[in-house]
Amino acid sequence: MAKDMSFAAVMARKNEILMQSLGIDFSKFEMGTIAFDYEGMMASIGMDFDDITRIQLEQGVGATPMLELRNITALARKYAPPGFGARIFIKDEAANPSGSFKDRRAATAVHTAKRLGFKGVAAATSGNYGAAVASQAAKQGLSSIIVQECFDSRKIGQPEILEKARKCEAFGAEVIQMTVGPELFYKFLTILEETGYFSASLYSPFGISGVETLGSEVALQIRALTGKDPDAVIVTHAGGGNITGTARGLAQEGCTAPIIAASVNLKGLHMASDGHFNRKSFTTGHTGFGFPFATWPDRSDMPRSAARPLRYMDRYVLVNQGEVFYMTEALAQLEGLERGPAGNTSLVAAFALAQEMPQDAIIVVQETEYTGAGKHIQPQLAFARKNGLNITFGNPAEEICGENIILPQHPGLIAARDVEMAGMRKSLIRNTLQRMTPGTQLTDVDVEFLAAETKSSADWVREALQNS
Repeated sequence: MAKDMSFAAVMARKNEILMQSLGIDFSKFEMGTIAFDYEGMMASIGMDFDDITRIQLEQGVGATPMLELRNITALARKYAPPGFGARIFIKDEAANPSGSFKDRRAATAVHTAKRLGFKGVAAATSGNYGAAVASQAAKQGLSSIIVQECFDSRKIGQPEILEKARKCEAFGAEVIQMTVGPELFYKFLTILEETGYFSASLYSPFGISGVETLGSEVALQIRALTGKDPDAVIVTHAGGGNITGTARGLAQEGCTAPIIAASVNLKGLHMASDGHFNRKSFTTGHTGFGFPFATWPDRSDMPRSAARPLRYMDRYVLVNQGEVFYMTEALAQLEGLERGPAGNTSLVAAFALAQEMPQDAIIVVQETEYTGAGKHIQPQLAFARKNGLNITFGNPAEEICGENIILPQHPGLIAARDVEMAGMRKSLIRNTLQRMTPGTQLTDVDVEFLAAETKSSADWVREALQNS
């Protein structure tokens, strides 16, 4: 008898599909009412840190350069008070095979798929991860399918997403492109079920563990170059895996540098809205992912996501679209590095925050990404103008998402705007309570779990629960 492939039926058996496509029984890690054994899940992948390092190096992944941005640092010091203007370093992850840090995630995921006997891998992503999975599948002899949310209802696609589709296809992947909406996850689940492929999810423990080598390299390289630990590590934040893996890797080396998340402010634009889809110029590293995935991480394509950003985030700042475009050009013209927008999001934050720190302080921008014909700032700005946005020079603080993009009149206008962290932690707790079965009670284990989830204390959680 044929399986029911209706939307409702497929979504009802999603946990079964995902468990079969990963080889992980997530139910083993459930504890209390809402808690689960996070560290146990992370350890379940059967690879330790040394194994992951070896696997990545065998595939040409990792050991990327750490570069000091002396000219951008000098520019920041022109706008800083006397004695201020921290040294800015950047980890050049564009040196990986497909051009981003996501090769680290893909290398471990595809290796695991091959070890377990899967014939192919599948991933649902419109970003760099698709290219990373396709690249690693090609290197390791597996087939790959990448499902992209690519178009609005007019069948108009964003240049950056189309660029990534081209890159995936260059590595031999089958690319399935869809319009914006909830059908993306449904389509991904049907592909996993029909092909029997491995789910190379962004949010699996295999993928997140792969990013830990990046954090480790940041700590070791900065120590070798400067004789000290960084004073801050700035990470572009979207779904949370970048922060999670990097922070865990820093901890592996005993580095306690504050982790600062940075996202592009897309306030007022809904990522699942057909009308808003092409009125944004960034496909990742923005608040449309940054806020919801921080305050409810299990909204991902995993029963339990391995990306838990609020566990590791010390500070969260927002930058504007025009500022990222400006900094992309500054990086190219001042440092001779033409790189894509995701890493330049955290570079904007680093430029602004360096002016708050003394000159002997060290800030690390934790990643770069490749750029290409569709990811470059010129097609992005042309596409924005075509979709009715006004492109001007002025004060980026006056930028209105979906209406205009304001390039800074001068570098002194670049800013990093703080997000109130306590509110995000309380949102995570509220979201957790809303998903509890009515009548159930939180246990002490649950409270301790929420304290870890929010990087707070059990007493803080209990007070927040009383006020919820």
